[in-house]
Amino acid sequence: MVYHSFQTIIIPAVVSFLITIVSVKFTMGYFSSAGIIAEDKNKAKPLKLPGSGGLAVAFGIVVGILVYIFGGSFVFTPVLSIPDIMAVALSIMLIAMVGFIDDINVKSKSVRATGMMDIRQGLKQWQKPLLTVIGALPLIAINAGVSAVNLPLVGPVDFGLLYPLLVLPLAVIFVPNAVNLLGGFNGLESGMAAVASIGFLIYSVFFGNYIGALISTILLASLLAFLVFNAYPAKILPGDSLTYTIGAAFVAIMAMGNAEVFGIIIFIPWIAEFFLHARKRFDVTDLGVRQSDGTLKAPYGKKIYSLTHVVMNIKRVKEYEVPVYLCVLEGAFVLLALLLKVYGLL
Repeated sequence: MVYHSFQTIIIPAVVSFLITIVSVKFTMGYFSSAGIIAEDKNKAKPLKLPGSGGLAVAFGIVVGILVYIFGGSFVFTPVLSIPDIMAVALSIMLIAMVGFIDDINVKSKSVRATGMMDIRQGLKQWQKPLLTVIGALPLIAINAGVSAVNLPLVGPVDFGLLYPLLVLPLAVIFVPNAVNLLGGFNGLESGMAAVASIGFLIYSVFFGNYIGALISTILLASLLAFLVFNAYPAKILPGDSLTYTIGAAFVAIMAMGNAEVFGIIIFIPWIAEFFLHARKRFDVTDLGVRQSDGTLKAPYGKKIYSLTHVVMNIKRVKEYEVPVYLCVLEGAFVLLALLLKVYGLL
């Protein structure tokens, strides 16, 4: 099913990659001149770089989806429901805009924000989940997903109307905000999400889910384009617009692709990050304390409030090493989820 229609996946992904490249280059200059900037604090001297690069990723994803819709309207018979895929695009853009609103609250002087002094104050903690739930409305409107979820050790559980009216909104609130907690290192957010996207893509292709394959491929293409500029040393920072976009895309893949349990397993690092941050009431910085030799020391000593603190407590690391270790960790959970699926445990 997926194999004979591979062109309808590859072409939107290629367009998404190219559009993201162009969009990032535009936003780098435009956001810098507009004062939408953020501090790259892990350097010897903090750098002020254009922020909210995730908006370019969201734009690339939406354009990729629109390319599929265009093809389905004029070139080929679409495999997917056009209203369904339009709802996904709208949901992703709405949630990305919440992240963008958070990113543009930049102050002229540093203020106290999430465990450190920063020029970007952002939204209040209670405002973020309240605003992100708006992104669930398009998915609720089309009654997205399948209400019957096959839970390990339990079997199929049909949530009925609770799925679109309760499960989806809760997922839209939790997933983007959890993704938003883990970051602060060049290439970390986009790198881990790219690894997760590969996992979703493999799952969707081998287990015959077309919409999951389409969204995963477009997401991966856009993230790889962004990594060209965001990998160490970064020329642009992702901002909450990227983490919220990633979370929205993950929810869409899990719901529309009937991959909820698989998605939960590969999402475990972010779930762990949520509970680690909760130990300090979310007033936490993931960043390290830079040492004279260029390595990073955990900011709270042996106290662990983030997965980045775990890495920095294992050994003294350079900045670029932290994303590498955490991407490997995410890869391990992707592999675990795939093995569980192959052996019929999911």
